[in-house]
Amino acid sequence: MRAFEVTSHDSPPAMGERPIPSVMPGEIRIQIAACGLNFADLLMCKGTYQDTPALPFVLGMEISGLVDEVGDGVTEFAPGDRVAVFGGQGGLAEYGCYPANRAVKLPDTMGWVDAAAFQIAYGTSHLALDHRARLQPGETLLVLGAAGGVGLTAVEIGKLMGAKVVACARGADKLEIARAAGADHLIDASTQDIRAEMKALGGADVVYDPVGGDQFIAAFRACNPEARVLPIGFASGDVPQIKANHLLVKNITVMGLYWGAYLSFNPKALTGSLETLIQWHAEGKIKPHVSQVFPLEQAADGLEMLRSRKSTGKVIIQIQDL
Repeated sequence: MRAFEVTSHDSPPAMGERPIPSVMPGEIRIQIAACGLNFADLLMCKGTYQDTPALPFVLGMEISGLVDEVGDGVTEFAPGDRVAVFGGQGGLAEYGCYPANRAVKLPDTMGWVDAAAFQIAYGTSHLALDHRARLQPGETLLVLGAAGGVGLTAVEIGKLMGAKVVACARGADKLEIARAAGADHLIDASTQDIRAEMKALGGADVVYDPVGGDQFIAAFRACNPEARVLPIGFASGDVPQIKANHLLVKNITVMGLYWGAYLSFNPKALTGSLETLIQWHAEGKIKPHVSQVFPLEQAADGLEMLRSRKSTGKVIIQIQDL
């Protein structure tokens, strides 16, 4: 089978060939239709992600496809089932084997591309805003990186949860995408002072931050008393340092969110969240925004879209037609 492999952290990933994997007990083998790219894929290439697999490995954290074969002990899936899986790796290949308990069945209303764009971006935002921050109707939510893969879903979900949503991104084009997703107010991070703009809007009750760096600091300084700040990632490359005395003065809570970790310590929170999101999709309440779809042989171009921050929403690699 074709696969997009990382063989060294000092050289770029490349197309190669691997044997089709054999299914083990408790696993399902999937003929992969599409794979969503994530910023974490770029970190894995460098070996700096917290869950980077041992070399060599195949990139691609979240996939959609058809169950091809089931291993011993698997009763909830059968060949031909349409599924999505957060596998953590292996998605940029024509086949992959995954633990059955990581898969969710897809309704006929959800296509392969939407399913591959769905899990991490929407799952992260829903778990962060609902399970962690307990966002309440009427609160003010500030979303940094609001036109990116996860930021855009936070805008949508925040609006569905009844918050006043302030979207922060760079440039008019990206801000217009956030507005279309439901943002009530827009801040251009390239020309406007985030702290001043937020203060004029009454301050932030919840901050959703996949960016880090100076934007985190500005948003933190615009927080209301008892605000909750969610560090989701550090796309800026700068991990901000938080002064504990500043937390104390305003009674601010900073709570991290690493979505994939819930599979190991609280999988019910994750799967319950995904069930809610799939239902919202079926009801037409959410729709993944896909920036671009590339074929497998152009996976490197898809990664470059993320690296250069030219993407809005998700970048998807179409593995094969099913």
